[in-house]
Amino acid sequence: MIRKILGVNAAKVRGFSLVEMAVVLVILGLLIGSLVLPLSGQLDAKRYSETRQELENIKSALIGFAVLYGRLPCPSLIIDPTDVNYGVEITPCTALAAEGYLPWKTLGMSETDAWNGSRIDATSPGLWRYRVNSNFSSATTLFTINTAPNTGENLIVRNTAGTNLTTTTENPVAVVFSAGKNLVAEGENAVFEATNGLYQSDLPSTVFDDQLIWIGRPMLISRMVAAGKLP
Repeated sequence: MIRKILGVNAAKVRGFSLVEMAVVLVILGLLIGSLVLPLSGQLDAKRYSETRQELENIKSALIGFAVLYGRLPCPSLIIDPTDVNYGVEITPCTALAAEGYLPWKTLGMSETDAWNGSRIDATSPGLWRYRVNSNFSSATTLFTINTAPNTGENLIVRNTAGTNLTTTTENPVAVVFSAGKNLVAEGENAVFEATNGLYQSDLPSTVFDDQLIWIGRPMLISRMVAAGKLP
């Protein structure tokens, strides 16, 4: 009866054609894609923020370590997770001019960043990269208020435009960085200098997404003075 009212021939009633189904699937795909991209961007922003916060926590832990022991920790050089010293600083400090890994276990910090590991190359286990000036990590001589960075190990931080973010009179005494979403160190962070290490820090972009912090001598000394560890 309804078909007669509508003037539809029952014999001609049929389902969707393959072409029609394909069009529907394409439209659904576009709709789903429009939702996935914003969600992916939100997740990236969340991980970037979490990693930035963890870097600030690491900075606080490094300063706390210096207050407790009168020095910054040595890097970890162990990349084998089954090794008993994995995540533990090497003492006495060795190969101080070499870049190592953050001794996260010594500091009681997280092993990796929010990207689930800042893998720099195929042999590294996905740890924070860490470098410290040897004058501030001596295992035998506690540094004093007059201690200056070893000039043979100056650390310099620049942005992607090549502008120095630190001064030559007060070079950082330590740097820590994450390789970001792509898990690959980029820019100046991808090149290791045995002396006068050059590092890069900037906002994330399509060509650079590393996240880096550094500790300056004035801030470190001021925290130790405030804690009564230096006159």
